[in-house]
Amino acid sequence: MTVTLASLSQQTGLTVLDHLEQAASIPVVDGLQAQGDLIVIPRSVVASSVQFWTAASWTDVPPEGVELLRGAAGGNPHTLVADPGTCRWTTDVSDSDGLAIGIFETSAVAYLLHPEHGATGCTPGAYVVRRQREHEGRRARFVAD
Repeated sequence: MTVTLASLSQQTGLTVLDHLEQAASIPVVDGLQAQGDLIVIPRSVVASSVQFWTAASWTDVPPEGVELLRGAAGGNPHTLVADPGTCRWTTDVSDSDGLAIGIFETSAVAYLLHPEHGATGCTPGAYVVRRQREHEGRRARFVAD
């Protein structure tokens, strides 16, 4: 079954902005992907610097999704969405760079949904969700979405 922005929006109850093509099929990627102020990285790429705690508490991702990050000043949410029983999420992580929000593991395609950016899919695997930062001269700051 092809997943569209409209079907994912309906599943979660989250609306997306009108300028986005609702009938578009959501692309599924097996690598690095960015969405505004967060970035999703295959865990194998950053495994030496990001770990989940031994006693990490994992949460199954429900069909309506899990909010990963909300934009600056209460802005739009980045939501992780998956079919029941296929994806789990933890925020019990340590990251030597201090950027990780959490880790998710999925046995089926999982989706990232955002009202302004639309959606992308992640192939089965383990992923680290991090904040993005930008540099201005010698100063670094989180990207504000």
